[in-house]
Amino acid sequence: MSAADWYAENHAHLLQALGKVRALLEHQVAKTEGEKTEDPAPEPESVRDSQAETPERPFALDALCASFGLSPFERHLLLLCAGVEFESAPSSLCARAQGDPQRTYPTFSLALATLPEAHWSALTPDRPLRRWRLIEVGPGNALTASPLRIDERVLHYLAGVNEIDNRLAGWVQTMEPPDDLAPCHLDIARQLATQWSNHQEGRLPIAWMRGGEPADNRAIAAAACAFLGLELQAMPVNLLPTGPSELENLLRLWEREALLRNSALLLEEDEDTAPDSGRAQLVSWFAERVLGGIILTGGMKRLPAGRAVIHVDVRKPDSTEQLGLWQQALGVHAEKLNGSLERLTGQFDLGAPAVQAACSEALAQATQPEELPERLWQACRVQARSRLDQHGGEMALAQRIESAATWDDLVLPEAQKQILREIAVHVRQRFKVYETWGFGRKSSRGLGISTLFAGASGTGKTLAAEVLANELGLDLYRIDLSSVVSKYIGETEKNLRRVFDAAESGGAILLFDEADALFGKRSEVKDSHDRHANVEVSYLLQRMEAYRGLAVLTTNLKDALDTAFLRRIRFVVQFPFPDAAQRAEIWQRMFPSTLPTEGLNLAQLSRLNVSGGNIRNIALNAAFHAAEKGEALGMFHLLEGAHGEYAKLEKSLSDNEIEGWL
Repeated sequence: MSAADWYAENHAHLLQALGKVRALLEHQVAKTEGEKTEDPAPEPESVRDSQAETPERPFALDALCASFGLSPFERHLLLLCAGVEFESAPSSLCARAQGDPQRTYPTFSLALATLPEAHWSALTPDRPLRRWRLIEVGPGNALTASPLRIDERVLHYLAGVNEIDNRLAGWVQTMEPPDDLAPCHLDIARQLATQWSNHQEGRLPIAWMRGGEPADNRAIAAAACAFLGLELQAMPVNLLPTGPSELENLLRLWEREALLRNSALLLEEDEDTAPDSGRAQLVSWFAERVLGGIILTGGMKRLPAGRAVIHVDVRKPDSTEQLGLWQQALGVHAEKLNGSLERLTGQFDLGAPAVQAACSEALAQATQPEELPERLWQACRVQARSRLDQHGGEMALAQRIESAATWDDLVLPEAQKQILREIAVHVRQRFKVYETWGFGRKSSRGLGISTLFAGASGTGKTLAAEVLANELGLDLYRIDLSSVVSKYIGETEKNLRRVFDAAESGGAILLFDEADALFGKRSEVKDSHDRHANVEVSYLLQRMEAYRGLAVLTTNLKDALDTAFLRRIRFVVQFPFPDAAQRAEIWQRMFPSTLPTEGLNLAQLSRLNVSGGNIRNIALNAAFHAAEKGEALGMFHLLEGAHGEYAKLEKSLSDNEIEGWL
């Protein structure tokens, strides 16, 4: 039966049922007004249970009555309330049957007098009509005389419109089953569906999904529900209200919605919810009481005590599975990429939803076949950076730096440049060495490419990280150590975990500025704080050794670092203070080709005993002075800029440095 045919037949079925209730009302009116009338014939069993007539898809009225367990009287009472909404005649009949022209609405006393098989318990709070809020009792002096009204969501459902209750629309989101899943994720979805389908008695166990990216968890949960013919709705934990009445109201609305739409609930918990927080207690309370299927993701730390829990461990697809996802998503385009997919899977650790999104974006943007590899790479960067960008915006733990610097911008001795080029080789060939050649199968330790940049402020450490990021086509994130390091025990590790977990999918370059603040020499253990400081360093080393990307640590004081820590760093690059020749080269590269200049003397400028960072500040400040005066940049403007920079450094310009400038 097509959707249009079902809708038409459902409408006819509803009108027929409403007509029978209207006939009962007309009979009651006749009795009230003293007319002689015969009692209506009892409804045959075949009419009461008309669901058997439509085995493929039951009519809405029959499905609702079966789902909520309505008695024949409750069914008629619901139809009585629906009748005044769908038709005009029942309102006037209600008024005439109750002998009051103002009472154009159903009441419980009218239902008791009019409808067959009446029972008082139908309107008690624990019976379906009120427990599931199918009808609402309006204000009145007595319960039996108060107006009764069908809930709007239920009214639409009876009419064949099964859309999410607008009171839940801002709380839940429908999760469509994925077109493709990695084999390991498909197996998890099947196992969960099997465990739920084999459950015999009571409420379904809670499925707790541990690990995995949020998008992958949603896809697995939606696929598991699809196997069982269930719809999946997702709700973030942080939307749970804290007030008891609001929480109870949400629980009832969701349970009704789950029955009307045959849905399960995906409750996405924030991984950082503390075990003893009120939010964790709310999650536990809600998950323990809600009917139907419920799936939890994230850092669930307080499990419900009164309900069984299925532990579902989610791992990321391996490189072979990811390669299959790329080939499936790209179709015929995959054959023309000549090894580019292996490069993608070696750098980016993406699940099926992210792979599909990246392919869709790249295919839409690539106008020529040869553009596709680069478009795919950039689309992967966009997909992978979302979690780190979130931490940068909301948590202020990571800040993305746009990298446009090239090797030509870097003024360093050749030995240091050679080490930087070697770092780039290690990142670029990581997949071949670790995966294809098998070095990574021995152990996950020591596979991270960790680097220490040591040198005075302004000597090019951050610039070198930008050059590497631009060379490798990767995102660069500066980690704010002042936000990461916390005086509270456990908080520093938690912040580091959030950063590394968020960066894993894209192998972004992580730049820890002024690392000696966190990685200084470990003191003798004298108290619990000393012991925990050592734990923080050990945790960081462990994550760096397993990280699939490049972690760059910068320090002004290499000698302040623990030697045990230095032994576990793969590359150490010492950034020397530039000599006069290097400073002249930095000055030459500092001025854009479009800048109007007059009488610049690089030899004289190179006598300023400052680093590259200070040179940039002086040049920039001088350019603003020249622009304000409407002049070409000259030595006078640079002298003004130098005075300002030296004042900031609390230094004085020597006569030797500025001799012959003017």
